[in-house]
Amino acid sequence: MISVDDALDALIALVEPLGTEEIPLIDAANRVLASDAVARRDQPPFAASAMDGYAVNGAEADQHAQFKVVGESAAGERFAGQIKAGQAVRIFTGAPVPEGATHVVIQEEIERRGDLITITEAQNVPGNIRPAGNDFREGARIAAPRLLRPEDVALLASMNIARVTVYRRPVVALISTGDELVMPGETPGPDQIIASNTFGLHALLRDLGAVPRLLPIARDTRESLEMTFKLARGADLIITIGGASVGDHDLVAPVAASLGMEQAFYKVAMRPGKPLMAGRMGESLMLGLPGNPVSAMVCGHVFMAPMIRAMQGLPADAAPQRTARLAADLPANGPRQHYQRARVENGEITVFDRQDSSLLTILAEANALTITPPNAPAMKAGETISYLPL
Repeated sequence: MISVDDALDALIALVEPLGTEEIPLIDAANRVLASDAVARRDQPPFAASAMDGYAVNGAEADQHAQFKVVGESAAGERFAGQIKAGQAVRIFTGAPVPEGATHVVIQEEIERRGDLITITEAQNVPGNIRPAGNDFREGARIAAPRLLRPEDVALLASMNIARVTVYRRPVVALISTGDELVMPGETPGPDQIIASNTFGLHALLRDLGAVPRLLPIARDTRESLEMTFKLARGADLIITIGGASVGDHDLVAPVAASLGMEQAFYKVAMRPGKPLMAGRMGESLMLGLPGNPVSAMVCGHVFMAPMIRAMQGLPADAAPQRTARLAADLPANGPRQHYQRARVENGEITVFDRQDSSLLTILAEANALTITPPNAPAMKAGETISYLPL
């Protein structure tokens, strides 16, 4: 067995960022920017009013000063002339500030009679004007790689960028194995169970930006497994679930080896999730996850997620950890790194009593996995422990 850190290092060593593609900006959310995006204009492209009011020469903006209104500047249609002494232009939020104006008096501080206005309050001048380029200038960059959030998409649009270059989304083939499995909605036999792992991992992969492909369940024969592997051709990553241990019906390792898989490691000193296998099969990476539902999902967060991020050009880092105070004592740990389902609330973390790797109900209640290193001593309530957020 190897450590979790060594296993993760070995996995990341197998991964290279995928190729790139250019896509419309409307499709860019949750994609990873592959090339720097460069602004094509200033924002705002002109000095703009920050308020509804009247644009005047700030040197004349004294309390009780009077001005003649000579025009209007609205968003999308500026006042074409130049403000002269004693003149004002009605202006609206976002509209270009007329030439000669250096201050906007908000409309609540004006008394208007016909075309004459009087400033009723003392002014802090200059004010209420957004300078040209106040947000960004032409040539400003959004540096790659970057996972694009909706806020980034809005910024790209304001930079007048209609298409962006992003990393290709990894295509991931998901293969559940075992005669005991049936798909949700089917009627299981007396000795069968529902294939749940595949659906949880499929959802996690979509959240990570991958394109998961759900393949037929591989039965416990070489022929069935070989056929399913053939269906997985062309995937960037092949994930098998179950069949990676050493029982008489665990055929993933020998069948994969016969198809050319170069194994990087097998078995990791962790719980849940010890029977983990990884390597390369032709042009595809392969990750063999354990069959227990919670084990598969835990390994998905610990190992699969960093691989998917690295494939999309993001830093090849372990899943980010946080810390919280233990709500209750925790016993000493054994020789394997332990990931326990827990719930974090108000900075305090409660580890669930039941940790059997078949209990999906506990996983569904959890929002964290505590991380206890190998051979760690017992911990007292109030001590700080690391965890992975779920």
